[in-house]
Amino acid sequence: MMFTLAPEALEAGYRLEGFDAVGSTNALGLERAAAGERGPLWLAALQQTSGRGRRGRDWASPHGNLAASLLLADGLEPATAASLGFVAGLSLADALERAAPEIQMRMAPDYAQDHKARPLFQLKWPNDVLADGAKLSGILLESSILQDGRFAVVIGIGVNVVAAPEGLPYPASSLAALGSGLKAEELFEMLSACWVQNYRLWNKGRGLPAIRDRWLEKAAGLGGEVAVRVDERVVRGVFETIDESCRFVIRENDGTRTRIAAGDVHFGAVASVRQ
Repeated sequence: MMFTLAPEALEAGYRLEGFDAVGSTNALGLERAAAGERGPLWLAALQQTSGRGRRGRDWASPHGNLAASLLLADGLEPATAASLGFVAGLSLADALERAAPEIQMRMAPDYAQDHKARPLFQLKWPNDVLADGAKLSGILLESSILQDGRFAVVIGIGVNVVAAPEGLPYPASSLAALGSGLKAEELFEMLSACWVQNYRLWNKGRGLPAIRDRWLEKAAGLGGEVAVRVDERVVRGVFETIDESCRFVIRENDGTRTRIAAGDVHFGAVASVRQ
């Protein structure tokens, strides 16, 4: 199969470069921006040989997984672009529900009948997508100021389609391990359609409250006990919500409500906080 854009994405002016393997789709996106590319441009690959995750971590991506990055370099403001990770997570969760409904029906049958029930594909703050509590996808935003003064952002999305990395300090899974035969190319096409819908809802940041509401409907760990590592400090308490700026709001054990802009979230009262 070849990577293709959904009709909605083509009509909205998105373009696509597809690859069998690249070093990093995010790095390639930033290179395209520096060379004058304005986007919106998707870069999609079946394998990354030097992918990267948050905080400089490696992102393993064997052949058959999905590595996709979207370059936007026209008309964005840094202050609002930071929330695009939530648009990306929501779009991927929507795409997974639509492209792999058999997994949703088998593993979370209540959600198929009542969307007030918890979905199988959940969003872990700030930028992960979980399946049955295990990490299925990571999302990484990288940005730069170009020579002409424009702000460019690349939204990278990596999905464990055929395999998940091993030896991690947290559970990880793949679509194949969940019993799905979905291909990376099929998932990407659905993702490109769902992105268009949620990006329009986001509306240059003006629609962030609506994105936040939809994100919370799929939020992992909401109302449960969590531990959040912020630099060298560990904050423990209950995950209450995300605020209007999409900061993580935790009610600590002494009743203090703390808003966290960046950190690693671990679920459970005695959650591991290993790096």
